[in-house]
This record gives sequence, structure tokens and C-alpha cells, in this order.
Amino acid sequence: MQYYVPFLMVAFILFAVGAIGVLVRRNFFVVLMSLEIMINSAGLVFVILSYFSGTISGQVFFIFVAAVAASETAVGLAIAVLMYRVRHTVDVTEFSIMKR
Repeated sequence: MQYYVPFLMVAFILFAVGAIGVLVRRNFFVVLMSLEIMINSAGLVFVILSYFSGTISGQVFFIFVAAVAASETAVGLAIAVLMYRVRHTVDVTEFSIMKR
């Protein structure tokens, strides 16, 4: 048995929890947190495989993943603030104004 399989299972469970949170929850902030969990679990896979393969490329790639996650959070929070100003709610079912 490979040594990294339990670590990959943890990353898969985190990704599944994030995906369930995105699909089930209606609060926009909870959806953003679930997306962050999914992105971090993907970054965790890069770090795990980098550690067990003996290279540093996965860890370097995680730095880029973290930068993308930070920018995604900033844009998502900006959208949430604007939608709250327009609709006075952060329920994702009320965001139909974006479809124009």
C-alpha cells in the first residue's frame, strides 16, 4: 500500500464536504467558504504528491493556487457586498439580477 493514500483520502473528503456545501447551502458566504475548502483540498493534493515524490514543484504550484484562492475570495466578497446593497440579502436564489 502506498503511504500517501490516507492523505489523499483526507483531501478527497475535504473536497466532497466543500462540494456538498456548494450544492446544498443557499447563503453566499457559506458557498464561498465551501469553495475555499475545495480549492485548499486541491492544493493539499499538490503538497502531498510533492512531498512523497521528493520534488518541490507541487509546493510552488500551491503558492499559485493560494494566490488564485485569495483573489477569488476578494472578488466573491465584492459581489456579495454589491448584491446585498441591491437585494438586501445574500441568498443565492435571489441573485437572478446577474442574468440580465
